[in-house]
Amino acid sequence: MSNLTPAELNALVSLLDDTDSEVRNHVRDRIISLGTEIIPFLEEKWETSFNPEIQKEIEELVHDLQFSLLKKRLLDWKESEDRDLLTGLWIINTYQYPDLEYEKLNAEMHQIYFEVWTAFKNDLAPYDQIRTINNVLFNTLRFTANTKNFHSPANSMLSSVLDSKRGNPLSLCAIYLLVGKKLGLPIYGVNLPNLFVLTYKTKDLTFYINAFNKGLIFSKQDIFNYLEHLKLEPKEEYFEPCAYLQILLRTLRNLGNSFEKLGEMEKVEEVKEMIAILSD
Repeated sequence: MSNLTPAELNALVSLLDDTDSEVRNHVRDRIISLGTEIIPFLEEKWETSFNPEIQKEIEELVHDLQFSLLKKRLLDWKESEDRDLLTGLWIINTYQYPDLEYEKLNAEMHQIYFEVWTAFKNDLAPYDQIRTINNVLFNTLRFTANTKNFHSPANSMLSSVLDSKRGNPLSLCAIYLLVGKKLGLPIYGVNLPNLFVLTYKTKDLTFYINAFNKGLIFSKQDIFNYLEHLKLEPKEEYFEPCAYLQILLRTLRNLGNSFEKLGEMEKVEEVKEMIAILSD
């Protein structure tokens, strides 16, 4: 963890409530420099401390260390070749749940895929394939739109959506997309204004899926009508598949909006940092 002895580490932590702000800042910087491996030690010190000032400092230090790790993972994801969607969503998920293991999220998604796969037949026509997925996700597993708490940050946390079975358009589409990809289907995300949907797209066939409305199938003309209703000019991006990077950016924008509505401005600023990493 570091070349410091337990006694030296204890002495460092004990200085977190020093009256001299320069000392406190130096101590904070020294602890931060030790990296995320120091977190278990800090958590143990938090549990055994009876000093609320030191506890508060430790909480902030742990958060800063965890957030630094998240940002590094996000940059690594952006620079990776495949930009795996589940990995990206897991990284964002660790903002609220830093102890969440990727393996747990992956296992839960695999179980959902397995439920769909057992009901699935490869020789079905495309529309019937989608109806099969819809039936499992929205009837058997009972995933549904979280209309009651539409702006909750939980809607952008995949683990929370898997637990509650309630999500926003983007998180429900992400689950649907991950299952569809594992089945080998040509399903992609589509970035519409105010709504995220999916498209089933091959050389000969294109239609759209609204996961927020139990997998409702609709057409390109319906998108034209939707845009006309919003008084927006049609753009190619409103009809075509988007990259996983765009899905993560939209997830983060949703998360930032949620925190803004809750008045949690420090979190809004941190979300902006994450967006900047993916936007640069």
